[in-house]
Amino acid sequence: MESKITKRGKKKNSKKSNSKSSNTKSNSKSSSPVPVSSSSKDTPETSISTPRNTEKPDELDPASTKVENSEDDDSEATTGKSKINWKAHLLTASKYLLPILITIIGSYLRYYKLDANKQIVWDEAHFAKFGAYYVRHEFYHDVHPPLGKMLIGLSEYLWGNVISDNEFMFESGKNYPKTINYGAMRTVQCVFSSAMVLICSWTAQLIGFKNWFWSSLLVSMLCCFENSFIVLGKFVLLDSMLLFFTATTFYCLVKLHSLRHQEYTKSWKLWMYLTGFSIGCVCSVKWVGLFVTAVVGVYVVVDLWLKFWDVKYFTWRGYARAWISRILNLILVPFIVYLVCFKIHFLLLYKPGDGSASMSTLFQANLLESDIEPQSRLVSIGSKVTIRSQGPSPNLLHSHGQIYPEGSNQHQVTTYGYKDANNDFMIKLPRSVHYNSTSGFIKDRDTIRLQHVLTGANLHSHEIAGHVSKNEYEVSGYGDETIGDDKDDWVIEVVSQFHSSDSQYVKTYESDADFQRFIHPISTNFRLRHKTLGCYLATTGLAYPSWGFKQGEVICMRHPGPLQWLQSATIWNIESHENDVIEKDYDYSFPKSSFMKDFIALQMSMMSSNNGLVPDRYKHDDIASSWWQWPLSLVGIRMCNWGQGYRRYYLMGNPIQVWFTTLMFVPLIPYLGYLGVGYQRQWLVLNADDGWYLFMCGFVPLLGWLFHYLPFVIMGRVTYVHHYMPALYFAFFETAFVLEWILSFLGKFKGKAGRVVTNGVYLGLCLGILAAFYVTMPLCLGMTGPIRDYEYLRWIPDWNITN
Repeated sequence: MESKITKRGKKKNSKKSNSKSSNTKSNSKSSSPVPVSSSSKDTPETSISTPRNTEKPDELDPASTKVENSEDDDSEATTGKSKINWKAHLLTASKYLLPILITIIGSYLRYYKLDANKQIVWDEAHFAKFGAYYVRHEFYHDVHPPLGKMLIGLSEYLWGNVISDNEFMFESGKNYPKTINYGAMRTVQCVFSSAMVLICSWTAQLIGFKNWFWSSLLVSMLCCFENSFIVLGKFVLLDSMLLFFTATTFYCLVKLHSLRHQEYTKSWKLWMYLTGFSIGCVCSVKWVGLFVTAVVGVYVVVDLWLKFWDVKYFTWRGYARAWISRILNLILVPFIVYLVCFKIHFLLLYKPGDGSASMSTLFQANLLESDIEPQSRLVSIGSKVTIRSQGPSPNLLHSHGQIYPEGSNQHQVTTYGYKDANNDFMIKLPRSVHYNSTSGFIKDRDTIRLQHVLTGANLHSHEIAGHVSKNEYEVSGYGDETIGDDKDDWVIEVVSQFHSSDSQYVKTYESDADFQRFIHPISTNFRLRHKTLGCYLATTGLAYPSWGFKQGEVICMRHPGPLQWLQSATIWNIESHENDVIEKDYDYSFPKSSFMKDFIALQMSMMSSNNGLVPDRYKHDDIASSWWQWPLSLVGIRMCNWGQGYRRYYLMGNPIQVWFTTLMFVPLIPYLGYLGVGYQRQWLVLNADDGWYLFMCGFVPLLGWLFHYLPFVIMGRVTYVHHYMPALYFAFFETAFVLEWILSFLGKFKGKAGRVVTNGVYLGLCLGILAAFYVTMPLCLGMTGPIRDYEYLRWIPDWNITN
């Protein structure tokens, strides 16, 4: 979409106009972010082309192409050559010095008093603890992918003095012990946050702003002095890493765009690969990285669409090559990075831990020092078992004394990610048929009844709607040994059998037909079909509200579709088995778990946990906020103990900056409408350079903001103010674009007057950023002494800074 939007108008007839130098022409264009050029044709034509492998200088190099924007139209012809070179040298120097200077300032602000607060601050209680699990090699479960937490673990191992036998559990509000170098752990986060400022400055220079110096300076300062970025960069959290890899992904995209005329050169191939690698990293920190991935995807779709309609250069072979290179680098490479992160995650966490109960039985059985003990290989009536789901909520079948508040008002049946006595069920004789197994052991197609050990209630289903999934049947605990009916009965259906990892054991005990027919603990996957209703016991990956303790929903699935079968929603296995009558088999070796199956199971478990993070109408969350509050900066979060003896931090975007960036979206809407109407009515002509300018400087940052903001508008999970920070990053770039358009109207001033006004506006904005930070810096650099001393910062009543 190499394009330039030009306004159709009268041709200039003046000889003076026609004899102007190319520099003067460039000056007349610089007054608008969409330069004006004349067209000699009566009918505007759209000509969009993307040349391939053509040698063309980097048109975004400020030193080579933008220097003329700062020249004086009236004096240029008479000005000495040394003056032009002087300005060129200054601009070239600023291209390198500006990112360095702004990064040094940003690093100082983030490192300032880094270890002053000795407490476990906010989510350090989670992520510092998760990092310690890698040092101890104990398996844990979290809703986020592992890359960020592995980097935290690496910092704790190398510099934090967190050792494998350290039992400190990083409880919120507790002080770090003297043996742990928490300052070094926080410094690693500071490095990521500071590096993001550098990446932001480079991106702003490269993206193609017309007034590149002021626009890149503005964006860099907004990022450097943003309160929320600073305070998030001071503590052991994932957000600085997320913002860093979001910034690198956007930078790689911009760099790749600048090389679009050098396709398939070594440089282009390198940056195509780095874009995919960065996508893999950002998605491996948090799934929020999928939003910036979508931005890259839109760019790629537009690029391929233009290549398809490029008649001059199009060939099917070249077009296929373009698709293949993008699939390999932007889909396969990120997936490999994501997969490798989980492989390392599994290799490091080889001992049982708090989260191992959320994984499959085979995975647990293969852990070092596993708590899955030897047990008998056959199951019979009277066996006490625990049963694990292999579906979207791969936890243990569970029940307790609490009842459903609606529906049947019978005992709740859930899935639970931890091991306790409420997971135990006893296999009983069915009510509906006479049990006639000749061997006495449970086999395929047998009918059984499952009775909860502690409550005595039977696993039961009936034609009552589920509590979360309304289209499915409720599963409950009903009756006891004497009270019950045929709806307590379930038919067991074998799905698959896994052989022992000991080949000799397989030859001896698992080579006959009986092995395939009988139910074996751990190694048999089966379904439980309701004898009367025909539905299947299943998990949904959804969670009950607080009355169900946010545990996983269990339903009787009426019509399992292909997606449910694919997700193994109806598949279960016996994890533990006790029966004093049947001898334990100590010679049995557990089957090896499959990495890909473990990987998929963990993804489903993470999704299930994410689905459980929903607002609870029965419980008030003091720090939760709504999406509409973020662009107005109406809320913040106290990150630590608010006592006078502590250094206190308040997580909130710099209100002046947030309000300013939000305000810039107001004129953007009519401007985009103006461009759309102009193009439709053919008084604006789209051609090469400025079409890409509008797309990269205006449309892509707008997409970045929308993709990182709108999902939180529609998603049902609980939300917090820091969820807006990636969107705010893109808002900075959009702000610079809108300012360029607004200030283009100052081009009506001739010569020096227009430049003076424009430079004055930019200078005033930069000074305003410094002033806004100076006023609000205690929020991110830390508040000490009496909190009432900071009453002047409470501009809005909902800011709970001093109350």
